Amino acid sequence: MDVILMQNVDNLGPMGKTVSVAAGYARNYLIPKGLAVPVTDAHRKLVAQHMVKEAKRDLERKDAARILAASLGTLSCTVAAQADEEGKLYGSVGPRDIAAALPQEKLAIDHHMIVMDEPLKRVGEHVVHVKLHHEVRVEVKVQVDPA
Repeated sequence: MDVILMQNVDNLGPMGKTVSVAAGYARNYLIPKGLAVPVTDAHRKLVAQHMVKEAKRDLERKDAARILAASLGTLSCTVAAQADEEGKLYGSVGPRDIAAALPQEKLAIDHHMIVMDEPLKRVGEHVVHVKLHHEVRVEVKVQVDPA
Protein backbone atom coordinates (compact mmCIF):
# COMPACT_ATOMS: atom_id res chain seq x y z
CA MET A 1 0.00 0.00 0.00
CA ASP A 2 1.34 3.42 -0.92
CA VAL A 3 1.12 6.20 1.69
CA ILE A 4 2.39 9.75 2.03
CA LEU A 5 4.25 10.44 5.27
CA MET A 6 2.83 13.34 7.30
CA GLN A 7 5.82 13.35 9.70
CA ASN A 8 9.40 12.14 9.68
CA VAL A 9 9.26 8.40 10.45
CA ASP A 10 12.42 6.55 11.46
CA ASN A 11 13.40 3.82 9.00
CA LEU A 12 10.76 4.98 6.47
CA GLY A 13 11.58 8.48 5.37
CA PRO A 14 11.03 12.22 5.74
CA MET A 15 7.73 14.07 5.78
CA GLY A 16 6.10 14.29 2.34
CA LYS A 17 7.74 11.19 0.91
CA THR A 18 5.57 8.56 -0.76
CA VAL A 19 6.49 5.08 0.49
CA SER A 20 5.17 1.61 -0.08
CA VAL A 21 4.45 -0.32 3.12
CA ALA A 22 2.48 -3.38 4.13
CA ALA A 23 -1.26 -2.73 4.16
CA GLY A 24 -1.61 -3.81 7.79
CA TYR A 25 1.21 -1.53 8.92
CA ALA A 26 -0.42 1.39 7.16
CA ARG A 27 -3.98 0.69 8.35
CA ASN A 28 -3.15 -0.32 11.91
CA TYR A 29 -0.25 1.97 12.78
CA LEU A 30 0.70 4.76 10.39
CA ILE A 31 -2.74 6.11 9.45
CA PRO A 32 -4.40 5.94 12.93
CA LYS A 33 -1.43 7.72 14.53
CA GLY A 34 -1.51 10.46 11.90
CA LEU A 35 1.94 9.56 10.59
CA ALA A 36 0.70 8.90 7.05
CA VAL A 37 -2.26 9.23 4.69
CA PRO A 38 -3.23 7.13 1.65
CA VAL A 39 -2.04 8.43 -1.71
CA THR A 40 -4.77 10.50 -3.42
CA ASP A 41 -4.74 13.84 -5.23
CA ALA A 42 -6.56 15.50 -2.32
CA HIS A 43 -4.06 14.12 0.18
CA ARG A 44 -1.13 15.32 -1.94
CA LYS A 45 -2.48 18.88 -1.75
CA LEU A 46 -3.09 18.46 1.99
CA VAL A 47 0.47 17.22 2.53
CA ALA A 48 1.92 20.12 0.51
CA GLN A 49 0.08 22.62 2.73
CA HIS A 50 1.07 20.69 5.85
CA MET A 51 4.73 20.71 4.82
CA VAL A 52 4.76 24.51 4.42
CA LYS A 53 3.29 24.98 7.91
CA GLU A 54 5.59 22.38 9.45
CA ALA A 55 8.67 23.95 7.85
CA LYS A 56 7.86 27.27 9.55
CA ARG A 57 7.23 25.56 12.91
CA ASP A 58 10.40 23.50 12.59
CA LEU A 59 12.48 26.60 11.88
CA GLU A 60 11.05 28.29 15.00
CA ARG A 61 11.76 25.19 17.12
CA LYS A 62 15.30 24.96 15.75
CA ASP A 63 16.01 28.62 16.53
CA ALA A 64 14.64 28.19 20.06
CA ALA A 65 16.75 25.05 20.54
CA ARG A 66 19.91 26.86 19.38
CA ILE A 67 19.25 29.74 21.78
CA LEU A 68 18.63 27.27 24.59
CA ALA A 69 21.80 25.31 23.74
CA ALA A 70 23.87 28.50 23.81
CA SER A 71 22.41 29.56 27.15
CA LEU A 72 22.95 26.16 28.77
CA GLY A 73 26.67 26.00 28.16
CA THR A 74 28.20 22.76 29.36
CA LEU A 75 25.90 20.48 31.31
CA SER A 76 27.25 17.95 33.74
CA CYS A 77 25.89 15.51 36.27
CA THR A 78 27.06 12.81 38.64
CA VAL A 79 25.51 9.36 38.86
CA ALA A 80 26.33 6.90 41.63
CA ALA A 81 26.24 3.22 40.76
CA GLN A 82 27.53 0.04 42.32
CA ALA A 83 30.85 -1.09 40.87
CA ASP A 84 33.59 -3.62 41.54
CA GLU A 85 37.20 -2.77 42.42
CA GLU A 86 38.22 -2.52 38.76
CA GLY A 87 35.60 0.13 37.98
CA LYS A 88 33.16 -2.08 36.11
CA LEU A 89 29.54 -1.43 37.03
CA TYR A 90 27.34 -4.27 38.23
CA GLY A 91 24.49 -2.82 36.19
CA SER A 92 24.62 0.06 33.78
CA VAL A 93 23.76 3.74 33.60
CA GLY A 94 21.18 4.50 30.94
CA PRO A 95 19.27 7.50 29.64
CA ARG A 96 16.69 7.39 32.47
CA ASP A 97 19.42 7.56 35.12
CA ILE A 98 21.10 10.49 33.38
CA ALA A 99 17.82 12.37 32.89
CA ALA A 100 17.04 11.98 36.60
CA ALA A 101 20.51 13.24 37.59
CA LEU A 102 20.57 16.34 35.35
CA PRO A 103 19.65 19.64 37.00
CA GLN A 104 15.95 20.09 36.31
CA GLU A 105 15.86 23.83 37.04
CA LYS A 106 17.71 24.66 33.79
CA LEU A 107 15.91 22.28 31.47
CA ALA A 108 13.41 19.48 31.90
CA ILE A 109 15.03 16.66 29.95
CA ASP A 110 13.11 13.58 28.98
CA HIS A 111 15.06 10.33 28.73
CA HIS A 112 14.09 10.08 25.06
CA MET A 113 16.15 13.21 24.37
CA ILE A 114 19.40 11.56 25.55
CA VAL A 115 21.41 9.99 22.74
CA MET A 116 23.68 7.10 23.66
CA ASP A 117 25.20 4.33 21.56
CA GLU A 118 25.10 1.96 24.51
CA PRO A 119 24.60 2.21 28.29
CA LEU A 120 27.58 3.29 30.43
CA LYS A 121 29.22 0.30 32.11
CA ARG A 122 32.35 1.77 33.66
CA VAL A 123 33.20 4.27 36.37
CA GLY A 124 34.62 7.56 35.14
CA GLU A 125 33.72 10.53 32.99
CA HIS A 126 31.66 9.95 29.86
CA VAL A 127 30.18 12.26 27.24
CA VAL A 128 26.62 11.84 25.99
CA HIS A 129 24.44 14.14 23.91
CA VAL A 130 21.01 15.63 24.53
CA LYS A 131 18.94 16.12 21.39
CA LEU A 132 17.04 19.40 21.78
CA HIS A 133 16.05 19.33 18.11
CA HIS A 134 16.90 16.87 15.35
CA GLU A 135 19.66 19.27 14.24
CA VAL A 136 20.69 20.70 17.65
CA ARG A 137 22.50 18.64 20.26
CA VAL A 138 24.10 19.60 23.56
CA GLU A 139 27.06 17.79 25.06
CA VAL A 140 26.64 16.46 28.60
CA LYS A 141 29.49 15.24 30.79
CA VAL A 142 28.39 12.37 33.00
CA GLN A 143 30.58 11.42 35.95
CA VAL A 144 29.86 7.86 37.08
CA ASP A 145 31.05 7.29 40.66
CA PRO A 146 31.06 4.03 42.60
CA ALA A 147 28.37 3.88 45.27
